Amino acid sequence: MNDTKQDKQQDKQQDTDGGTTATAHTPVAIITGGSRGLGAALTADLARGGWTVVIDGRDARALAATTDRIRDGLDGVGSVIAIPGDVSDAAHRTTLVHAARAAGSLELVFNNASVLGPSPLRRLGDHPLEALGHILDVNVIAPLGLIQLALDDLRRHHGAVINVSSDAAVEGYEGWGGYGSSKAALDQVSRVLAAEEPELRVYAFDPGDMRTAMHQEAFPVEDISDRPEPETVVPAVRALLATSPPSGRYRAADLLPVGALS
Repeated sequence: MNDTKQDKQQDKQQDTDGGTTATAHTPVAIITGGSRGLGAALTADLARGGWTVVIDGRDARALAATTDRIRDGLDGVGSVIAIPGDVSDAAHRTTLVHAARAAGSLELVFNNASVLGPSPLRRLGDHPLEALGHILDVNVIAPLGLIQLALDDLRRHHGAVINVSSDAAVEGYEGWGGYGSSKAALDQVSRVLAAEEPELRVYAFDPGDMRTAMHQEAFPVEDISDRPEPETVVPAVRALLATSPPSGRYRAADLLPVGALS
């Protein structure tokens, strides 16, 4: 993820949020679904580390609240650019990439936004096909669409793509056919993209169970307070970025010390 000397010497330019300034060598990440859960936790961590992070979310009010909270803790390092919108909208994806490109060197696309589908979960025999189409649109088509727009930048900066997966992509859990099939498809997108773009690092990343709104949707009558907080998974993502292992599928539990997610 290194730029050339000429890139590093380019003049400073203004962030698209009108806040802090950023040089062309400022590392930039796009994190979809950045208003809550793992997306928000990773955004805060990267911004504290000096990254400029472009985030989005469908709920503009929640996105603004998360952005304000993260900015309050930055203490002059890093920045966050928040763009409300739905990642399944092609025009919105273009806006995300343009904002990232203007802010510095786009080095990471973290495809985190996804939808679960009907809650409670539905068996495949009576899963609404219209809902399944929406799941595939958000969880597979949208991530690939964003990658396609960012690909030239990622090639230039030897960047990384991290597609958030799930154990439902590889296990046959009853009721998880809609969501699980979308994550299995995204895993295959990751594998093929890695073969086609050997200069990039392309990861399918399984964070494991987390205490998130989506997980609560999957188990609407259960107490999920025993699940790990999303913040406990962030070090696993950071490990991928720091060590840059070969492209592939990685579980957070395998990247962290034993017991770190308990």
